[in-house]
Amino acid sequence: MKKIKLYFIALFCLLAIQLNAFAQNDIYPKLSEIQQITKIEKLESTEFSEKYLTYFTQKIDAKHDSVGTFQQRVVVFHAGFERPTVIVTEGYGGVYALRASYREEISRLFNTNIIFVEHRYFLESTPEPRDWQYLTAENSAEDLHTIVTAFKKIYPQKWISTGISKGGQTSLIFRTFFPDDVDISVPYVAPLCYDVEDGRHELFFKNVSVAENRKKIEDFQIEVLKRREKLMPEFEKFCAEKKYKFNAELDEIYDYSVLEYSFSFWQWGNAIDEIPAPTATDDEIFKHFIKISSPSYFGEDRNNSFFVQAAKELGYYGYDIEPFKQYLSIKSAKNYLKKLFLSPNLADIKFDKKLSEKIVDFLEKNDPKMMFIYGETDPWTAVGVTWLADKQNINVFVQPNGSHRTRILTMPEDMKNQAIQILTKWLEE
Repeated sequence: MKKIKLYFIALFCLLAIQLNAFAQNDIYPKLSEIQQITKIEKLESTEFSEKYLTYFTQKIDAKHDSVGTFQQRVVVFHAGFERPTVIVTEGYGGVYALRASYREEISRLFNTNIIFVEHRYFLESTPEPRDWQYLTAENSAEDLHTIVTAFKKIYPQKWISTGISKGGQTSLIFRTFFPDDVDISVPYVAPLCYDVEDGRHELFFKNVSVAENRKKIEDFQIEVLKRREKLMPEFEKFCAEKKYKFNAELDEIYDYSVLEYSFSFWQWGNAIDEIPAPTATDDEIFKHFIKISSPSYFGEDRNNSFFVQAAKELGYYGYDIEPFKQYLSIKSAKNYLKKLFLSPNLADIKFDKKLSEKIVDFLEKNDPKMMFIYGETDPWTAVGVTWLADKQNINVFVQPNGSHRTRILTMPEDMKNQAIQILTKWLEE
């Protein structure tokens, strides 16, 4: 009888522990308590015990309630209430975060929660009507501030903001406007442009890698231009089959695709030995050209929200046409962003340098816990913050021969270990 009693007591204790653990891990009731969340949907995850798609009510204009609100898509990944939290400051749409297998690198390294935020004016996080005057870096930072403030009631431990490319830029902007919202920032391959056509990228292409590789790329671009008459029918057929629409004549799109080739080649870390020789067949030349620099990039309305931001305050890059001038149909590539990517009603957008000046001033005068990750041969590194020096906390890592795909785990072993040790130390402080 005594053994039976002990058995039931042990069983009761075990059940109590399990129920308590379940209660501690059940985040749904806590999400329901966040006033701004209007919808919660449970998602499958192979990485987390709980994952939810939520919609967060945000002000279209942070400074004026009267403008109205919109719904911002936010995905919540739960690892534990006592774990650190990563806020992914996505710069574009966030549909990939819905995949069951998705997990961000830092979250995987340190077993953190994730608050994944789709950027305003992208996909499901777009206000209606879409009034471009409210698509500003400051308003996007306000979005993140509102979300972090709400979720800190659930996750009180250390917070890390991170993002890739424009998402990394968004993380940098967020830290600039709200320096105390997170403890650590890790922007990956984040640009900081000073103008619509910044100018530093063109200089980058004159020095990247070694002269032999640069010449091979330039020679290929010239070869594609020389074969215009032969390749244009295939180019036209390709665009027609894909149903691409452009804001310029197809002959000009051909030119721009050639100019874009070097940027795309280096950005994504393609192999030099894959470039066809000048003696290659038309088919070999065309297939490689399209693979590296597809005209889809110049398609009408592609990432329209991004190009509005680029024209307004984020900036972009230009093209050096001098090596190709005699083969091009265009006389100049100046102002191509507005011409190719913006509708006529947006042509008068003026670039405002106040944002980049504010960010530079913040980085020069402060020393927050920030880790910038760049790739050596990525053109965006030309406009990275690699100029930062003599900082105790701000760290800048540049992976040798790294592309836009550079991450902590892709870096050489010593560099990777150093980055992980720094982040570990910061999380333990």
